[in-house]
Amino acid sequence: MPRQVVRGSVYVSRDRTMKKKPSLWKNHTFRQVLFVLAFLAIWEIVALSKIYPPLLFPDLVSILKALVESTASGEMVQRTWYSLYLILMGLGIGLLISFVMVALAMVSDIFADFMEAMVAINHPLPGVALLPITLLWFGSGEWGIIFVLVHSVVWPMMLNTYAGFRSVSRTQLEVGRNIGLRGLRLVTSVMVPAAFPYIFTGLKISWARAWRSLVAAEMIFGASGKDGGLGWLIYQRRFFLDTPGVFAALGVIILIGIVVESGLFTQLEKRTVQRWGMVVTRS
Repeated sequence: MPRQVVRGSVYVSRDRTMKKKPSLWKNHTFRQVLFVLAFLAIWEIVALSKIYPPLLFPDLVSILKALVESTASGEMVQRTWYSLYLILMGLGIGLLISFVMVALAMVSDIFADFMEAMVAINHPLPGVALLPITLLWFGSGEWGIIFVLVHSVVWPMMLNTYAGFRSVSRTQLEVGRNIGLRGLRLVTSVMVPAAFPYIFTGLKISWARAWRSLVAAEMIFGASGKDGGLGWLIYQRRFFLDTPGVFAALGVIILIGIVVESGLFTQLEKRTVQRWGMVVTRS
């Protein structure tokens, strides 16, 4: 018989006091890994069934072999680093422009109207639509690609940041002023934390749009540096009908996205908006 535990005047079974172990299926990380494994399994089944020729639908072993060979030769590593360099340059310049524009818009109604007009004009334009003009202005070098990246980054970041600052309530501002916050301290201590969910969303959108623009620009521009980045590698592999090599380069981009999403973005979210109670946490 189970032992009894006395709590005040009530006898409670020890078995009932033990915490129930959480189900593994309720862990969202486990579910995500399971979905990815299921996708890879379906991919391998379709590839091995020969429904499509290997030239169009290579199996995972061929893709992994192409990835290992290009990594061992140093080509994949070099192309990846160059792509990351371009992405960081475009993101850095785009974020700086966005924050400066939003700061000016918050203190000037005239500049706010100007910024809103620029966002309405430029935000719907895909970066690749500017490639002909970019070729005329900057040539086919890396600054042409960086210009396309900045264009892809700056508008969603500006739109989300501006919306975030405008969403800060008067009550929050008055509370900050009542405790002695003024000027820059009011901005950094009240406005930025209150607007951070919007800023964080803009950052994630800008990161994704930068990658799409980079790959598209390199496939049209060609090698902007000595050997180009991952976009140029994908184009080369497609030109030589090396389909496993194409998917290997795509896999590297996906892997970088997963690492940044689950590492940098998730940790940043936990330390900011989740810690501040602005979002509902998941197990």
